[in-house]
Amino acid sequence: MSECVFCRIVAGAIPAQKVDESPRVLAFRDLKPAAPTHVLLIPKQHLVASAADLEPAHGELLGELFALAARIAQREGLENGWRLVTNVGRDAGQSVFHLHVHLIGGRPMGWPPG
Repeated sequence: MSECVFCRIVAGAIPAQKVDESPRVLAFRDLKPAAPTHVLLIPKQHLVASAADLEPAHGELLGELFALAARIAQREGLENGWRLVTNVGRDAGQSVFHLHVHLIGGRPMGWPPG
């Protein structure tokens, strides 16, 4: 996946502002933040393109990803709330086809989004 920007970030070929990591997940600041806290969490391995491709076998990885998101949110002081978002497909705004989740917080958010 040498063409994938997230794979290149994991490999260190593209710099990113790392926030935290676990054995299988990397978290880094979004270059175009939509909120005061905007962190991307990605699997270190390019396993699937989006949530549409997830299977039961990915459950442990997702648990690790969500636990890391909660740890980051606590450290970032997001006690009033935070949001996890994953886009699936171009119409939803997905531009990198390597599963990733946006951790967004630090301001009130409306519903519905977008």
